[in-house]
Amino acid sequence: MFIEFVGYPFAKTLGFSYESMLALFSWFGYLGFVFFYIFFKETIWTKVKVFRIEFVTLILFLPNMHFWTVAFSKGSLIFLGIALFAYAMRLPQKRLFALFMGSFIVYHIRPHVFLFLAAGAVVGYFTGKEKVPLYQKLIVYVAFIGGFILFFDQVLAMANINLEQESLLEGFESFATERATSLSRSGSGVDLTTYPLPLKLVTFWFRPLFFDAPGAIGLFVSFENLLYILLMLKLFDKGFIRFLKNSSSLVKMSATIFFTSSLALAMVMANLGIAMRQKSMVMYFLFFVIGAYLDHKRRVKLKKLSLKKKMMEANANAVTHA
Repeated sequence: MFIEFVGYPFAKTLGFSYESMLALFSWFGYLGFVFFYIFFKETIWTKVKVFRIEFVTLILFLPNMHFWTVAFSKGSLIFLGIALFAYAMRLPQKRLFALFMGSFIVYHIRPHVFLFLAAGAVVGYFTGKEKVPLYQKLIVYVAFIGGFILFFDQVLAMANINLEQESLLEGFESFATERATSLSRSGSGVDLTTYPLPLKLVTFWFRPLFFDAPGAIGLFVSFENLLYILLMLKLFDKGFIRFLKNSSSLVKMSATIFFTSSLALAMVMANLGIAMRQKSMVMYFLFFVIGAYLDHKRRVKLKKLSLKKKMMEANANAVTHA
């Protein structure tokens, strides 16, 4: 209904054709990439490269991300909302309108995703390395916790969870099992209900992967999923845990949003086609964590090289004077 609400004035008042609506929502998706670009560029300061390609350029042109953000549907608009939210959290005091619009869009399309964004913002803001004034922390805490309380009932209603008859955990497990079973009936379905949780997450993040690709599109996406695996392997480093522990609020926010969203979505995704579409909402938060870590490693390396150069120059000057 919200998508119809957004499209109504363009289709009914301005007389947009179906092709024009596709172009409009494709533009919404494009704006999402613009705001994610700004989000990355304002935080990743060095020119990080992977596979000899600039990291930000590589992730902005991943085909699967663009494929699901061009249609007259939820995908392009929620992508814009999530991008606005991420962009606003860089400077929330100065970007309140973007923060409100992003939250408004995401909540009206997928309320549960809004809760993941809110949870990530609270965790990041309270545990980041930045020194944030107490009053700002209180504002963020009251705003997002208050929003969580206000919208909690709507999320439960969407999942058909009745707390008077069952616990929250039991209700979610029942909802997840029912959704996974119904989605697995399609041609690109896999029965996730019997998978252990780690395998569910791997399936959500990295499948299809050549051997189970549903058709030509699935085979094409397999190459991109292979790239996801290679990028995530960058985090399997002895210094990553230390980096994450001492990282900024944006990194911790992104890590929290990515993991909690993945955990919930993986519980109900049994259809590989839907998984390919749904993960476009959360993968950029993983990419941000990877980019921030690679940027951190590069800055440390450049700092060591700079110190080494200064020491060599100092030694050369000492020899000259001697």
